[in-house]
Amino acid sequence: MKKNIILTGILLMALTIASAQTSFYDFTVKDINGEDFPLAQLKGKKVLVVNTASKCGLTPQYEGLQELYDQYGGEDFVIIGFPANNFAKQEPGTNDEIASFCKINYGVTFPMMSKISVKGDDQHPVYQWLTSKEENGLENSKVSWNFQKYMIDEKGQLVGHFKPKTKPADDDLVAWIRN
Repeated sequence: MKKNIILTGILLMALTIASAQTSFYDFTVKDINGEDFPLAQLKGKKVLVVNTASKCGLTPQYEGLQELYDQYGGEDFVIIGFPANNFAKQEPGTNDEIASFCKINYGVTFPMMSKISVKGDDQHPVYQWLTSKEENGLENSKVSWNFQKYMIDEKGQLVGHFKPKTKPADDDLVAWIRN
């Protein structure tokens, strides 16, 4: 009897672990046009995930992100922008307005996703995974402001993050992309 209880407990733990999101690739998000964007399509690439905003002092980072994407984007690397209105209401626009702003002002060609929440009670599941060691297996973190950058390796695992003020041309960020 005791043996059965122990075995049942072990099986339940294994099922709980198996059902958890174990990879960035397990998620499907909506792109800026409202279409499904399975992150699994990025398998084999390094991914830089950035929460963005159009009315922030850091908004000019769009230019640096686009330069980074122009130089390294392709088969091995991609940037994904997630507009969010979590900090001082600095992303009030609709998805259409955000897409237009990014294209007109910064020539953004890297994939932009639909506006989400990156913190709080309505935090998007991708950001729950990015910020919870229990889910990502690496670290707990808090999104402290717009333009925080999360690094995902080619296997869909979180490998670290950069604070919002870290510029896209930062030596450590570029070294991560190149290695």
